[in-house]
Amino acid sequence: MNYSETLEYLFSRLPMFTRIGAAALKPDLTNTIALCSLLGNPQHKFKTIHVAGTNGKGSVSHMLASVLQNAGYKTGLYTSPHLKDFRERIRINGAMIPQQYVIDFVHKHKAAFEQIQPSFFEMTVALCFDYFAHENVEIAVIETGLGGRLDSTNIIAPELSVITNIGWDHTDLLGDTLAKIASEKAGIIKPHTPVVIGETQPETKQVFLEKAEQESAPVFFADEQNRCTEISFAGSGLSCTITVDSQIKYRNLFCELGGMYQQKNIITVIESVHQLQQKGFEIGTTHLYQGLAQVKKQTGLAGRWHQLGDNPLIICDTGHNVNGMEYVVKQLKVLPYKKLHMVIGMVKDKDITKVLALLPPNACYYFTQADLPRALDANLLQKEASVYGLKGVVVSKVSDALQAAKNNSTPEDCIFIGGSTFVVAEII
Repeated sequence: MNYSETLEYLFSRLPMFTRIGAAALKPDLTNTIALCSLLGNPQHKFKTIHVAGTNGKGSVSHMLASVLQNAGYKTGLYTSPHLKDFRERIRINGAMIPQQYVIDFVHKHKAAFEQIQPSFFEMTVALCFDYFAHENVEIAVIETGLGGRLDSTNIIAPELSVITNIGWDHTDLLGDTLAKIASEKAGIIKPHTPVVIGETQPETKQVFLEKAEQESAPVFFADEQNRCTEISFAGSGLSCTITVDSQIKYRNLFCELGGMYQQKNIITVIESVHQLQQKGFEIGTTHLYQGLAQVKKQTGLAGRWHQLGDNPLIICDTGHNVNGMEYVVKQLKVLPYKKLHMVIGMVKDKDITKVLALLPPNACYYFTQADLPRALDANLLQKEASVYGLKGVVVSKVSDALQAAKNNSTPEDCIFIGGSTFVVAEII
């Protein structure tokens, strides 16, 4: 098989959550354990950092990887989902896994896949671990896919666990309260392994404290030690000053990611770096500054408050749940524009009512749908949105929806594209 045929095999033969939803999930780690056992348990051949959370785990993972790269470590990075190229999920020092490695891996283990019947995600995790071990990475940042306790990535023994925050997402799978969702995320906390919690929340703090105590794991709440002040937005980035225990530690710290919500992620990264330093990792102040300033360039991160054009200003963002969309709407409010155009698409297996309730009713909407089975029909989206006073037209194809927004815009307007990671993926 060539590369395109290999991808077709993976996408069509193995259940894929991003395409079909919950039916692709497996209720335990059996398949991942079986696959990695077949490969000689590569996940134990390099050091790891495990990152979970409702929002921000992708940004935090990329930031940490960028900082570690600047510190001179050969750094692996595993994230999901991908936007354009499957290989975005697996990188070493920012470079994507070679096509030939994917081809050879699938060819070599195809018989085992047929026997074990893994999901797409389980296979991808096994491929990631195999590649990182083969390439002798020194440290790998591993982002969970969904939840934590039963996530396929949760067979590693990390140097550090990081949980960014807890919000309302995948409630049908993770639980219908923040405490229940937190309990699933807390499943990545390992014995005697420090854990950084990015955001202190009254509904979830005790869950993390109890789990950490059970595992004899030191726990650190990033926002209790660190503060982000003097925040300003310059171009597509964010500049701020970080105080640690009320003392200025980092002044004029610039992050290449410009979303307002990144201030929380930066604090989480600061505390994570501090804990890594305590474990002997040689990470200096310069490495932190350079890593954050070059995070997109060094890791290939895209889709986070991503500016695509000027006159009109065109912004896309992958935020898709309540917490993510709250920050998107807040930041849209402070942008200078004459009229706001919203190109919006969502998935059908989530409760979208809380997100729709957040969206600005005075914008002009273009309801659309990504090209995958999970996408919510654009006509149904328009109907549900009308309940919240959101008015606009249906343009089913994402690229056509953006073009319609451009056609109706003036240079002084703003076009926002989002509602689903997959809508953003089709635009970038």
